[in-house]
Amino acid sequence: MERIISSLNKIVWNPGLVGLLLLAGLFFSVRTRFVQVRRFRLMLRSLMGKKQGNDGISSFEAFCMALSSRVGTGNIVGVATAIAYGGPGAVFWMWVVAFFGASTAFVESTLSQIYKFPHASGYRGGPFSFIEKGLGKRWIGIVFAVITIISCGIFLVTVQANGASVSLDNAFSVPPVATGVGMALLMAVVIIGGVQRMARVASLITPLMALGYIIMAIVVIIFHIQDVPAVFGLIFRSAFGMDSVTGGIIGSTIAMGVKRGIFSNEAGQGSGAIASAAADVSHPAQQGLAQAFSVYVDTLLVCTATALMILTSGTYNILDGAGGMLVENAPQLGNNYAGYTQSAVDTVFAGFGSQFVSIAMLFFTFSTIMAYYFYAESSILYLFHNRSDHREKVFVRVMQVVLLAAVLFGAVREADLVWMLGDIGVGLMAWVTIISILLLCPKALDALI
Repeated sequence: MERIISSLNKIVWNPGLVGLLLLAGLFFSVRTRFVQVRRFRLMLRSLMGKKQGNDGISSFEAFCMALSSRVGTGNIVGVATAIAYGGPGAVFWMWVVAFFGASTAFVESTLSQIYKFPHASGYRGGPFSFIEKGLGKRWIGIVFAVITIISCGIFLVTVQANGASVSLDNAFSVPPVATGVGMALLMAVVIIGGVQRMARVASLITPLMALGYIIMAIVVIIFHIQDVPAVFGLIFRSAFGMDSVTGGIIGSTIAMGVKRGIFSNEAGQGSGAIASAAADVSHPAQQGLAQAFSVYVDTLLVCTATALMILTSGTYNILDGAGGMLVENAPQLGNNYAGYTQSAVDTVFAGFGSQFVSIAMLFFTFSTIMAYYFYAESSILYLFHNRSDHREKVFVRVMQVVLLAAVLFGAVREADLVWMLGDIGVGLMAWVTIISILLLCPKALDALI
């Protein structure tokens, strides 16, 4: 099974997708006249927009819902895996993906607002909706919805649960199965409460957990401040194959930076657009700007904080892709990627790093899985929109059970397997979303203020 999954992962994440994501971000940046820079102040004001009625959630709640899925395992374990397989230069390509991806997030989220549809639970929408209404291709919308249900309801959930179980096992010796059962029970309480409860939980947890994590990272970086200039130099040299150690893996450097960048900030994946559709705002571009800002928060703040902690502390290894290591700074960690970040914190707060990172990971994971459930549920509601309410409810209940089972499965599986499953899910969604928003870009430009 692992060989099959590995082969599928390579097919989905071929160089064509990496190039398409980068070129699409550049294209949207040029067409919007770099809206991610030009409208930065308006991004901040868009977060505070008030609800226009009682049918949806506020712009800030939708922002937090999308950010809760972005700020997750990818920010701690994902950054570590990017460094392990691509070297420090992968961080640079994560920055590139974030900068250009902010314009991609603007376009997909604005389109989602334009083509959202009403539901008894509030506004819903996403790529499946604008593919059907904007391109007139319902069958492609159905395909995307099915991919989203499988990816967000199963594959990506396993990645998040695995990150939490590994970090808790490292810090507190909590058996992975206990972590899986506990998370599944807590998740059941939240998702049964509906979108309003999920939005309230996200708006409370997400800002606090991101702020606390960044403060801790700043403290660790300050203790290694003398190494920061050298680390930035290493990042830039490695990014372009000019570092003597990592020059031979430049292909992996770019691919891992783009892959982990997209996994973390979700720009072009389409999931952030699903959260955007739920917002009840005065103008479609308002939510597009809010989601563009969430990409900055995720990658330029949280991911960068993790990368600088790991690199300045030297708590990482770099793999050569053939079973060996190019750099072996932390041989005791091996491929325990969560341990890279935990050990970095331990260099300043001896014995506290594992505990802090595991607690942060638990909160990150919980809010992310909650958002993934919302994306999967919205896809089901799209498939059965204007159809039998009975069938819709049955499938939603089935999805809830499957998602909770995925939490338990991911908690007890090996990390490499679940990361490949997550990458396949992200890649399939990205293929459909990017091509669709390239075709519909003029509609988003018409809404640009």
